[in-house]
Amino acid sequence: MGDKQRIVVKVGSNVLTRDDGKLDVTRMSALVDQMAWLKRQGHEVILVSSGAVACGRSELQVAHELDSVEQRQLFSALGQVKLIGLYYDLFREFGIHVGQVLTMKENFEPGEQYDNQRACMAVMLENGVLPIVNENDTVCVTELMFTDNDELSGLIARMMKADTLILLSNIDGIYTGNPDLPSSELLPEVTLTDDLSAYIQTEKSAFGRGGMHSKYTTARNVQAAGIRVIIANGKRDNILIRLTEHPDDTPHTEFIASNN
Repeated sequence: MGDKQRIVVKVGSNVLTRDDGKLDVTRMSALVDQMAWLKRQGHEVILVSSGAVACGRSELQVAHELDSVEQRQLFSALGQVKLIGLYYDLFREFGIHVGQVLTMKENFEPGEQYDNQRACMAVMLENGVLPIVNENDTVCVTELMFTDNDELSGLIARMMKADTLILLSNIDGIYTGNPDLPSSELLPEVTLTDDLSAYIQTEKSAFGRGGMHSKYTTARNVQAAGIRVIIANGKRDNILIRLTEHPDDTPHTEFIASNN
């Protein structure tokens, strides 16, 4: 990423939450430091961030039972305010303005809503504003939802014609087996013709809706659109800087962009 690039960074729930499910503000601050560094190098950055539900869950003790939809709506409504406020304060330390984009799956259908969302984010980037994107969980339920923020980040990368999509998870990338087994090897590069179906597990992440299968599906779709995709461990120190300056020494899986 030596030349100026437009980079979409997706930060998953397992990166932003601690073992108890609460928001890891220290990790969040470290990632903001790194994105500020990317901007100083001349890159444009779009952040797709999970974490709203985790923020909201720590804010309110509910006295009665809520179903899964009610919990998601309540905690995300509470948490999104806190999440964007934290990002605002952290980025302000670097003089970076941020703007919130709450979106829905229907906004990615061709038409006026798609054009308006793309134009809004384009004018933000043109004026040095860093867009922070998340699903509008208060109204997006059941069939209206994205599969997860992996899918959302892929749609954003294609909409905004990004050069690189970085999916930050809690593991280093795609392995040939269970990452906990010594016999499993990390795959450093994936071309469009490589078949990795035998290596992809379908388990969901602990605190989010996604998993490696979701990241693989997103990476394939974005790769086919001519955009490079990197899956890396967001809990590694300075991961975004290391991917930029020392990629050969930094564990990750790169999906090489198609020439089509």
